[in-house]
Amino acid sequence: MKVEYTDTVTSTLFAIRESVEQVEEGLALAPKFDADGLIPCITSDAESGEVLMLGYMNRKALMETITTGEAHYWSRSRQCLWRKGKTSGLVQKIVEMRIDDDQDAVWLRVQVAGSGASCHVGYRSCFYRSVEFGDDSHGPARLVFTESRKSFDPKDVYGDAPNPTQL
Repeated sequence: MKVEYTDTVTSTLFAIRESVEQVEEGLALAPKFDADGLIPCITSDAESGEVLMLGYMNRKALMETITTGEAHYWSRSRQCLWRKGKTSGLVQKIVEMRIDDDQDAVWLRVQVAGSGASCHVGYRSCFYRSVEFGDDSHGPARLVFTESRKSFDPKDVYGDAPNPTQL
């Protein structure tokens, strides 16, 4: 098995993508990062199956996740590596990590410390609203809250830290 030597951190964890058979049927992790060096990661609650968030990982975040057993992501808004829960205490402990068939997407099943929430807005899931469809009005599609209350107050948890949501 050849190993990708992009840096010393990932040199022993990620195999070079050599063939479709190796990627789809092989036993070596050979992730495919996009042009920005990122791979999407869907994170769900290990017990309920509820989708908690969609994040992105760069090579370092994926390596840290594998070696520590805690979720690490690349913040596209802050342009930095972050360990989920470092500030909030809502650490995501990995129960299972999967890679999809062509190794360009990750799925984490996690247990979340504290209130069990994963959303910086304060809700349990980042997917706390549903989109109504079938409405032929000529305005924006309508959103409906699927969570009736927040799990925590973001101001209490994050203080004056800048909101990562960008317009």
